Order: sequence, then C-alpha cells, then structure tokens
Amino acid sequence: MRFLHAMIRVKNIDDSMKFYTELLDLTRTGEVKLDDSTLYYLSDEDGQTQIELTYNNETPKNGYTNGNAFGHFAFEAKSMEEFTEKMNKFGYKYLYEPYFMPEINMHIAFLKDPDGNEIEIMAK
Repeated sequence: MRFLHAMIRVKNIDDSMKFYTELLDLTRTGEVKLDDSTLYYLSDEDGQTQIELTYNNETPKNGYTNGNAFGHFAFEAKSMEEFTEKMNKFGYKYLYEPYFMPEINMHIAFLKDPDGNEIEIMAK
C-alpha cells in the first residue's frame, strides 16, 4: 500500500492556489469537477506527495474549522533564508520564527496557509 494524498477544504481557491503553488512550489496536476465541489490536485517536485484542495460550491462564510487532531503539513526548503525572503515577498508572516532544532539537525519554522492550517518549513 502507498500513501496517495491528504485533502483539505479551502474557503478561497485563488488564495490557496497561490499559497501552495507560488510560495510552496507545488505543481497543479489535476482537477475534478463534481456536482457540489471541485477537487484540485497538487504535487511536490518528485511527484510522490500530493495535496488535494477541495473547494465546495457552498463554502461556509467563515471557512472551515479543524479538530484538535490535525497538526500540520511539513515541507523541506532548500534554504530557510531563501524561503523567508520569498515568504516576505508574498506578504506572509511566520507563526513561529525559524530556529535550529539540534535533535533533528535542521532549522524549522511555522506559518499558516490562507485557511489557518499550520505549515512547518524545515531546512538543513
């Protein structure tokens, strides 16, 4: 068995698409229109990991709320400094500023996507 993708519902598909494709460099690989929603598939650079952004035709005005079980998505950047510059260019801010975690020998930081999902950025 292999893992295919994780799905999240989004309030504004344009904002979410910009965040995931332009900031996190995911590539849009597919789209499926259903009666009540549209599913957008995004993939990382090696095509092994996907996220499905689901945009429902009737989206709650205030968006969606996550339960307390979901934590975050983690992405590895080639350089924390370069990612921070890019993030600032797009107007996003860190939830937790970059810091070095010696237990894993990496720098990590957190920000939120347009729907409030936590995103961990990791870099060597």
